[in-house]
Amino acid sequence: MNTKHILLLQRKYGANGTNGTITYGSEEICHTIELPDRNNIPRISCIPIGQYKLIKRRYPKHGEQIGIPNVLGREAILIHAANNALKELHGCIAPVTTLTGEGTGDYSGKALAKLKALVYSLWDRGDEVYLNIR
Repeated sequence: MNTKHILLLQRKYGANGTNGTITYGSEEICHTIELPDRNNIPRISCIPIGQYKLIKRRYPKHGEQIGIPNVLGREAILIHAANNALKELHGCIAPVTTLTGEGTGDYSGKALAKLKALVYSLWDRGDEVYLNIR
């Protein structure tokens, strides 16, 4: 029987971006930046709140990434590095080490490495990992 692990993403919405924090149990893993909430319009909005099962996606350009499948009306949603939501994101979620403003942050690569290490270690045990956005 697979164990289900829940990563919790708690968000704050702003006009220029959506900021959040991912926790696992009581541990804070990283902050996140996303596009502003624009009613789930593809490429210009963050994804809707809900629970999503994370999967491994392999891309020719980006290599192996954490994918978020089954987002209503959307495709190819990933968790990947970016420091400015409006300039670098098209609906994906970017982990950051520190938040610097609405939809902006620093040291995204470092935060992504930390998040990937956690998620991959759970996957390696054969467990399922979910992202709960609220």
